[in-house]
Amino acid sequence: MATATKTVPLRDDPTQTVTELVARARRAMDAYENTDQARVDEAVTALAWSIYKPQNARMLAELAVEDTGLGDVESKVIKNTRKTFGTLRDLMRERSVGVISEEPERGLVKYGKPVGVVAAVCPSTNPAATPVNKAMMALKGGNAVIIAPSPAGAKTTAKTVELMRAELKKAGHPEDLVQILPPPVSKESTQALMERADLIVVTGSQNNVQRAMKTGKVAIGVGAGNVPVIIDDSADLDDAAQKICASKVFDNATSCSSENALVILDKVYEEAIAALQKAGGWRASPQEKEKIAATLWEDGHLNRKVIAKDADVSARAMGLPAEAEKCRFFMVEEDKVGGRNSFADEKLSLVLTVYRAKDFEDAKRIVAAILEVKGKGHSVGIHTADPAHAADLAATTDVVRVLVNQAHTFGNGGSFENCLPFTLSMGGGTWAGNTISENLNWRHFVNITHLVTTIAEDKPSEVALFGAYLEKYGA
Repeated sequence: MATATKTVPLRDDPTQTVTELVARARRAMDAYENTDQARVDEAVTALAWSIYKPQNARMLAELAVEDTGLGDVESKVIKNTRKTFGTLRDLMRERSVGVISEEPERGLVKYGKPVGVVAAVCPSTNPAATPVNKAMMALKGGNAVIIAPSPAGAKTTAKTVELMRAELKKAGHPEDLVQILPPPVSKESTQALMERADLIVVTGSQNNVQRAMKTGKVAIGVGAGNVPVIIDDSADLDDAAQKICASKVFDNATSCSSENALVILDKVYEEAIAALQKAGGWRASPQEKEKIAATLWEDGHLNRKVIAKDADVSARAMGLPAEAEKCRFFMVEEDKVGGRNSFADEKLSLVLTVYRAKDFEDAKRIVAAILEVKGKGHSVGIHTADPAHAADLAATTDVVRVLVNQAHTFGNGGSFENCLPFTLSMGGGTWAGNTISENLNWRHFVNITHLVTTIAEDKPSEVALFGAYLEKYGA
C-alpha cells in the first residue's frame, strides 16, 4: 500500500522538516515488505527502471546539464543507464534480507536486517545517477532513504526522486521509502538530516564528508579523486592512448575516476605523446601552459568557466588557438609535482597533466607525490604488458584500487569486464579518512545477525601454535 505523495513543506526550522521526513520514512519501512526478498528485489528493480527507461534516462541527462552546467548529455545518458544496469545486475545476484548465508560446517547462519533511515548526500556531478544508485542499495537492505541533493543539481534530483516514487507506487510499495529534502536545500537542512538518520552516506563535497563524520552517527564518506596513471615501456601505446582519451573526455571529466595525470616512462615518452595526440590530445606549448594555469584557477578555486565544459568552450576560455578547439583534451607537461591549485591537483576539466619518469621506480615516486596533493586512497592506473609492474604498484601504493590496462572512468566504479561492484561512490580507506576501503555496495546497508550453534571442537595443540616460535626464540 503506497503512502501519500504530498511533499513535506520546508519550515523555518529545518529540524522540524527533517523530523517529519524521518517519521514518514520509518512509517514507510514499517509498511515495506522488507523480509520478503522477492518483494525487496521488485522495489529495487522499480527504482532502476525509473532512470533506465530510455526517455527518462535522456530527460534526466538533459536536465542535469541544464541544471548544473556540468558535463555533457550523451555521457550522462550512458551513466544513467550503464551504472544502473550494472548495479541492478549486482543486486539481483545477492540475498540481503532474512537468511542471507548458511554455513552448516561452521554452525553459522547469517540474517540480513535493515540499518534504518539512510541519509544520502549526493553531488552536483551526478544529480540523477547517484541518488538512484544509493536508493537501490538502501532499499536492497530493507531501508528507507532521504536524499540531500547538491543545491546546484537540486532540480534534477527532485525530478529523479519523483520518478522513483512513481515506480514504487506502481509496484505497490510505499513511496516514502524514497524522499528528498525540500527546496531550498541548505547546509542547515542537510546537517539536520545527517544528525537524525541512522546511517549517513556522503558522496561529493569533502566538507560534507567531514561534517558527517562529526555527527556521532554511523557515516560512510568517500574520498576525493585525482587519478594518476602510469604508461610504462611495455605498454601498447595506441591502446593506452585510446582508453585514456575515452575515459578523460567522458562527461567532460566530471568523474572522480577521470585521469588527472599521466606518468610516462622516458623510454617511450615521445611515442606515447604522439599516440595521445593521435587519439585527440592537444600538446600545450610552454606559453599555452601559462594561459591554461591562469584560467584554470581563480582566487584559489577552480574556474567554473572551464570545469566540465566541452573542449571547444574550454579552449576558447583558456586562450588556445583555433586548432586546439578541434581536439578532445589538453596535455600540459610538468617537470615537478606542485601542491594544491597546481597541475598536480584535481582539475575536473579536460586538462591532463603529463610527467616524464626516468624509470619505473621514478614513476612510482611521482604517483605517490601526486596522491599526497590529493587523491590518496582512491585509485591509480597502469598501462603495461608486465604483470610484475602492476603487482609492484599495487603492493607499494596507498590506494584501494589499481586498474590495469583499463579506461579508468569506466572501470573504477564497476565494469562488466572486471570484478568491482558497480557504484558511484568509491571508498579510499583510512588513507582518505574513509570508513570503507572498497566500492560502496549493498553490504554497507545491512546489519547482520549471526546465529551460532556448536560444532566439533576446533582446538589445536599448544605445539601447533607455539612450537615454531619457541624453537626459534626459546621459552
